[in-house]
Amino acid sequence: MDISVIIFMIFGVMSIFVGYMIEGGSAGALFGLTAAIIVFGGTIGAVGLSFPMDILKRIPKIFKVLFNPRKVDLPALISYFKDVSYKTRKNGLLSLEGEISNDPNMDPFIKKGLQLVVDGVDPQAVRSILELELESTSERHAECSDIFESAGGYAPTMGIVGTVMGLVHVLGNLEDTSTLGPKIATAFLATLYGIASANLLWLPIGNRLKQADEKELKEKTLIIEAILYIQEGINPNTIAEKLKSFLNKEELVKFQEMDGKAEI
Repeated sequence: MDISVIIFMIFGVMSIFVGYMIEGGSAGALFGLTAAIIVFGGTIGAVGLSFPMDILKRIPKIFKVLFNPRKVDLPALISYFKDVSYKTRKNGLLSLEGEISNDPNMDPFIKKGLQLVVDGVDPQAVRSILELELESTSERHAECSDIFESAGGYAPTMGIVGTVMGLVHVLGNLEDTSTLGPKIATAFLATLYGIASANLLWLPIGNRLKQADEKELKEKTLIIEAILYIQEGINPNTIAEKLKSFLNKEELVKFQEMDGKAEI
């Protein structure tokens, strides 16, 4: 579980409360049921109207990805394909059949690519098939991040709607001027909820999902290139050198350490 999601979410919300209390405000004054219903209910309604139900049904899975993101280890992946390429150069491409059948936990995307190679599919067709699947996956991820980005756009507007409604109510009851200040303050809670939820919750979640998609896109692009290199029969060391272009400095150091231990 990625605990940083919870930590930074709490940190952002608490910063608002602490800052308000330092200025002499009361934490209880920031709670308003009516404002919460208008902002969060209105945002959910607007998002629900914007997306079909088959996309909205993915929301539970989205939160699972958010709190338990996929582990992407590119150095280990390069090391794996380097090892596979050694085996195929020694035993032929058909030896990949054993590689596939002997590893029940193999990534489905890798398994599909290697199976295409074993079946003798043309390299261009292999690339086309895998890239099409990658594109479809990325589109599904984009639809999920769009849900939260849309919520981030609707929430501030719902906040303004709530504030206007509150002010309409206040201006319609001006007889008791002593309560005018607190009523106006309560009305502006809706704007606070809308802006705060958009910038502390919805938009950050959308951005985090985009980052997760970019990581998976990079990982699967590496997999496609590695499988095609193996199919072409390129030297294992050359394959590793080509694939190292996908690594950042930290990952490159990690791969070099792993590669050095493998050669000992």
